[in-house]
Amino acid sequence: MLAILNVIAPIFALMAFGYGAVRFRLFPAEGIKSLIAFVNNFATPCLLFYSLLTSDFASAFNPSIIGGFYIGALICFVLGIVLALKLFKSSPGEAVSIGFSGTFTNTVLVGLPIIQRAYGLEAMPVTLSIIGLHGAILLSVGMITMELMRRDGQSLGKTLIVAVRRVVSNPLIWGIVAGMIGYFSGLQLIEPAEAFFVMMSQAVVPAALFGIGGALYEFKLSESWKPALQASLIKLIVHPAIAYVLMIWVLRVPMDIARYGILLAAMPAGVNVYVFATYYNRATSVAANTILIATVMSALTISGWLYLLSL
Repeated sequence: MLAILNVIAPIFALMAFGYGAVRFRLFPAEGIKSLIAFVNNFATPCLLFYSLLTSDFASAFNPSIIGGFYIGALICFVLGIVLALKLFKSSPGEAVSIGFSGTFTNTVLVGLPIIQRAYGLEAMPVTLSIIGLHGAILLSVGMITMELMRRDGQSLGKTLIVAVRRVVSNPLIWGIVAGMIGYFSGLQLIEPAEAFFVMMSQAVVPAALFGIGGALYEFKLSESWKPALQASLIKLIVHPAIAYVLMIWVLRVPMDIARYGILLAAMPAGVNVYVFATYYNRATSVAANTILIATVMSALTISGWLYLLSL
């Protein structure tokens, strides 16, 4: 248990540091968006590029792990929609937004730091093979489902175009694609270039955790906490549980590899659930509350999953 605490404590201490800095006006709240933009648009693409370029990516691409993660995510998406319709009598569009809040994982700002801290750099190739498909699959599914279910939706063709544009314009995708091209072409970086990417990669963990902590100060708990709690429980417990069953019991993936995908599934909701909700103006308060509740609860649930995966 002490080993788990050693993994978790620095991660959430950095989040708390960011939250406290904004809360007590030691760091400007308006600067958090810029900090997260730096992480998402510059530092993390460099990390993805360098990690893929210097890893054994071909052997790390495991369809069983990727399939277990995404089948679990899609089951959670459907479950979240159905529960929102039945339990909370949400409108179809709101139900899709609530379902998406329990589906989209914070793979970069929380997932990468925790998995790297828990399992080291050897976990990165498998983890990045999941992250590389994350936005492309889940954003596309979420947007298409929203347009099909809400009454004032656009045509499916326009939705597909918007989804493709959002995916293609994502700098994380650029870093992954560039890394794969460099890997398969046998690219070798000269020392100054390698030093640049190493330094940018090292900036990801502290900046990401400080930034997500500061962002949490902006998300206030509201009357929408009940559907947000439902989405949080689906994200933190149901998704990794399904991934565990599929990877370990069904697909027979060795635990020392499957644990990377299972732990990634146990991460809280990402900021993109709020972006998705505001884009469609559906259940925005639920999305904001899900980020807050899931991130705070994840300190406990991630510890539980780390313990389970160590047995």
